[in-house]
Amino acid sequence: MTSGPSAGSPGNRDVYLDPDTFYVCDRCTACCKWPGDVRLEEEEIPVIAEYLGMTEAAFLDQYTRLRTNRQGLSLIEKENHECIMLEGNSCRIHAVKPGQCGGFPNKWNFPGWRQVCHAKPIPMAEAMARGIAK
Repeated sequence: MTSGPSAGSPGNRDVYLDPDTFYVCDRCTACCKWPGDVRLEEEEIPVIAEYLGMTEAAFLDQYTRLRTNRQGLSLIEKENHECIMLEGNSCRIHAVKPGQCGGFPNKWNFPGWRQVCHAKPIPMAEAMARGIAK
């Protein structure tokens, strides 16, 4: 199995790492179990809080922490490093998930991601035609 492109930042919102291939997520949740920050952008906080039926303050208190680089907020992790929003094999906030989550593995990834991620590669032209890559 090839490793595919490995680069990018979790904050990348614009650039596809592999301009010829789009990886279609099959919701295997492997990335949700990888330790590290799950970046929250300021505009995502009220959307997620409302989706959970919480005030922003309650959401921030219960589900967030300072990012490792101290440059913003992250979702907290469970003791086993899974994302706090992972319940079994589904995400509690999938419909409003952070941009970092939606960008994986096409706009950012980590070394060795192909060994844990089950995303299916398809030609970028096909992904664009299907409206799953923009």
